[in-house]
Amino acid sequence: MIDDDTFDELRRPTITRPLLGLTILVVEDSLYACDAVRLMCLHSGARLRRADCLKSARRHLRVYRPSVVIVDMGLPDGNGAELIEELRCTSSAPGVILACSGDPFAEDLAYAAGADGFLAKPLTHLEAFQHAILKNMPADVRPSGPRPVDLDAVHPDPVTYREDMAYIAEILGGPVDARAIGYVTSFLRGVAIAAEDDALERAASELDKAHSQGGPTLGPMSRLAGLVQSRVQDTMAM
Repeated sequence: MIDDDTFDELRRPTITRPLLGLTILVVEDSLYACDAVRLMCLHSGARLRRADCLKSARRHLRVYRPSVVIVDMGLPDGNGAELIEELRCTSSAPGVILACSGDPFAEDLAYAAGADGFLAKPLTHLEAFQHAILKNMPADVRPSGPRPVDLDAVHPDPVTYREDMAYIAEILGGPVDARAIGYVTSFLRGVAIAAEDDALERAASELDKAHSQGGPTLGPMSRLAGLVQSRVQDTMAM
């Protein structure tokens, strides 16, 4: 039988698993991005929970108290800054609140909302992920001594990328207003960059440019929808 002291010792962070004992809530709509975080948590010793939108995150936080919350700034039902502000104003705020985005302009907004740190997408490098969390943790809960530097990138399951495409294909299959165009292009650009899908990233950027400049969007929208659908078909073939 393991006594309480031994159990606590087993859950203390170590040099190789510096996030052991932490529970991380990632508020992220992309399954591909979330799988990258899952892999980094797995290598770091942390437990992971996921919410895919603001509504789901708020429901989760009424029940659980994660040690760390990582909030994507572009979510289907609003901006992640809203949730960061809410968390910062509560008496039971998580120990660390981080924002993440592929848009560099989102960083200032995240800090203004009260974030402790900012993770630039794509989320691929384990050392940067661990550092962003550990530097905001109290010194007495961080592992002592130098940590080995892991510069290898994590590689999410390609199935999650195709599931992201199916999600966007469903949105594009319905009425697409200005807000939907903004959300879809931001989502696809971030995921495409992470997956090194240059053709999709260019198509999303072209639609975003046409939309922001008030130009015709039918052509760029059709091209983007065709690329997304081709990647959904890849899912069917697996």
